Amino acid sequence: MSGKILVGTASWSDPGFVRHWYPKKLRAYERLGWYAQHFEMVEVNSTFYSVPDVRMIERWCAATPDGFIFDVKLHQFFSFHSTAAKLLPPDLQKRAKIDDKGKVKVTPALAETMIELFLHSTSILRESGKLGAFLLQLSPAFSPRRHKLEELELLIDMLRDYQLAIEFRNRNWVIGEQFRETIEFLERHRASFVNVDAPAAEHFTVMPSNLDEITNPCLAYLRLHGRNARAYLTGKTVAARFDYDYSDDEIAEVAERSKKLARKTSELHVIFNNNNLDYAPRAAARLRVALDQLMSVPPQTPELF
Repeated sequence: MSGKILVGTASWSDPGFVRHWYPKKLRAYERLGWYAQHFEMVEVNSTFYSVPDVRMIERWCAATPDGFIFDVKLHQFFSFHSTAAKLLPPDLQKRAKIDDKGKVKVTPALAETMIELFLHSTSILRESGKLGAFLLQLSPAFSPRRHKLEELELLIDMLRDYQLAIEFRNRNWVIGEQFRETIEFLERHRASFVNVDAPAAEHFTVMPSNLDEITNPCLAYLRLHGRNARAYLTGKTVAARFDYDYSDDEIAEVAERSKKLARKTSELHVIFNNNNLDYAPRAAARLRVALDQLMSVPPQTPELF
C-alpha cells in the first residue's frame, strides 16, 4: 500500500501566477477557490513574513472545499533568519528586545508568545480539518559549525501535537558524519525531513537532491526548487532564484521519486517552488497527470475562461 500523494505549489498568489496562470478577469479573492479546483493542497508562504489574521484564514477555509489542505510556513522568527521588528505583531514589537541593527533578539518567552499567536490563528484550519504540516524553513546561516540541533527542540516541543516538516538550507547538516546525527535527531522527534529537488551544485546553500529520507512515518515532504544553479545562487528575487521550467522527462522522474517516497509513509506532500511565471502550477498539474490523479492537464490559457 502506498501513502496518499498531495501535490501543490508554494503559495497561490505569486505575481507570475496572477499574470500568466489565473484567468485574466478573476478577482483577487476568487483566486484561491480557482486554485482549489486544480489542486488538493497549497503551501502558505505569506506566514513567513507575518502572523496570519484570523479573519483571513476564515476566508481561506470558506474558499476551499472539504479536505483541502494548507501546509503553513512558520514565521522567519523561528528560522534563525535575522528578523526585523516590524515583521512582528504590533503588540510584540513593543515588548521585543531589539539589537542595534533593529533586529529582534530571540528569547524563549518571545518564542512561546509567537507560537501561541500562530497556533491561535491556524486553529481555524485545524478545526476544519484543513491544516496539514507546519514548515520550518531554516536559514542557511543555521550551520553545524555555529549551531546545534538541540536549538530546535523548544519549537519542536511547542509543536509536539502538530505535524512539523523541517527544511535545512545548509548542506553541511547532511554531509559526512553529520548526516546520520541529523536524521536520527528528526526521527527521535518525529519531525519530517524535507527532501528537495535542487540544482546540481555543491554550494553550502544548496541541499543535495539524492536524499529520500523518511523521518516520520506519517508524513514525507518533497520541495522542488528547480535545477537552475546560476539562478539559485545569484538571483536577487524569489522569482529569479527559482526560475526553472521542468521538462516532461523531469516530471516523469519526479513522479517515480514521489511513488518511491509514498511507499514508505502514510502521506507525501510534493510542493513546487519553481515560482517564476506560471512554471509551478503547470509543473504541479503535469505531475498530477503523471501520477494518474488527473486524466489530462487543465487548460492553461486564461483567455479560455
